[in-house]
Amino acid sequence: MAPTRFAWPYGGRQVFLTGSFTRWTDHVLMRPVEGSSMVFQTVLNLATGCHQYKFLVDGVWRFDEQNPYVTDEHGSINNIIFVRDPEPLPVLTSDASSSRQIMDVDSRIINYMAFLGSMPREPVLQISDGEVDVCRHRLSVLMSRYTVYELLPESGKVSILDVKVPVKQAFHVMFELGLPVMPVWDDFRGKLTGMLSASDFILILRELHNKRSVLTNEELEMHSISAWKEEKYQLSRESDKSLHRSFGRSLIQAGPHESLKDVALRILEHKISSIPIIHFVQDGSCPQLLYNACLAGILKYICRHFKLSPGSLPLFKQPIGRLSLGTWMPDVGKANGRQPVLVRHSTSLSSALNLLIQERVSSIPIVDDNGSLLEVYSRSDITSLANGNVYTYIHLDQTNMHQALQLVYEANGTIYAHRRFQTCLRSESLYDVMERLSDPAVRRVIIVEAGSKRVEGIISLSDVFNFLLR
Repeated sequence: MAPTRFAWPYGGRQVFLTGSFTRWTDHVLMRPVEGSSMVFQTVLNLATGCHQYKFLVDGVWRFDEQNPYVTDEHGSINNIIFVRDPEPLPVLTSDASSSRQIMDVDSRIINYMAFLGSMPREPVLQISDGEVDVCRHRLSVLMSRYTVYELLPESGKVSILDVKVPVKQAFHVMFELGLPVMPVWDDFRGKLTGMLSASDFILILRELHNKRSVLTNEELEMHSISAWKEEKYQLSRESDKSLHRSFGRSLIQAGPHESLKDVALRILEHKISSIPIIHFVQDGSCPQLLYNACLAGILKYICRHFKLSPGSLPLFKQPIGRLSLGTWMPDVGKANGRQPVLVRHSTSLSSALNLLIQERVSSIPIVDDNGSLLEVYSRSDITSLANGNVYTYIHLDQTNMHQALQLVYEANGTIYAHRRFQTCLRSESLYDVMERLSDPAVRRVIIVEAGSKRVEGIISLSDVFNFLLR
């Protein structure tokens, strides 16, 4: 038997290990490494030979792409490890004067201790501004060469809302489908006319709460999507301090033959979360909605392209703490003039929603009195108020963030509570962060201090693309 260390260095709330050595039935709980918020480990005594294994991370089966892996006869991908008998450490004697012998002993001690703890990462050389520009140019050429067709799934469906649908019904549909944004179809005009998002519901709730402390079903039943869009446009004309300047504009869209770069730049330019990909038929019939493209999908394509050779672009290997990327606290990182917006459990839901709109951010970290990360509240969480029609009786100014999170958990289940956000350390590479952001459910990564989990910064999808396409 040989002591064998297993590690999961990609974070999570709860991580289990299973494998051929447990007959794939028992799950071994992995413990966080002291001083790290990302690394989980365990040490098992294994028989010599070949073993397969995988990880259960927050209820999802995962394997480590950075270590050897194979596909079994059932098509499942598992990591693989070959265990050898450990070599005994030599006994030091008083006449061991040879420096070579001492170096051999030190080397074996290090190899043995690698089973019991994490080894430091290989240092990464900082690259010059010129090298950064070369990497950006190569990425720009790649994104200009490929079109949105690369993002279209082989099979799937798209959901749209009719402009005549009451806001209340649309609210429930988005919650049940788990969609933070949906295209809106106008049958009279025979085309898509806009997008309805979680931000719309935040604005609706704010307006109705400003007029009356408690909502009624009738108030939302009276508002169709088209009526709300008109009211929203009028509000934007009165004041644009807390509302986007883009109200009342025509639908921002793209075609399937446009390049990935053009679509990404359009999303960034108009500060939107997704863009409908529409195919116009030459015979003049109704246009076809093919897909809702988002930055996460484009980033996933980029990561897949460089998966086997992320080192081909040295920029991808750089620690994020060295880059002018994201929003950082003043005492860490490279400040960009803005600081992360943070709230506490005691902050009212009304104040948090105002910050989401005014600061134009998709989520807000919730911290304790020491600035350590507890949770995250996102714009899309507002749709959880559709569960049990909570929005009809909730008082936004009397509900704190702790209570608001409980409503989110009740609406989505406990598993969802463990998959709400991703964290990383400032020493992690840009490519690691890009891989996490390529998941559409992850729109931002919270940078924390090892051990204390004090929030040091935030990197969003738009931050990454603004940096890469600069």
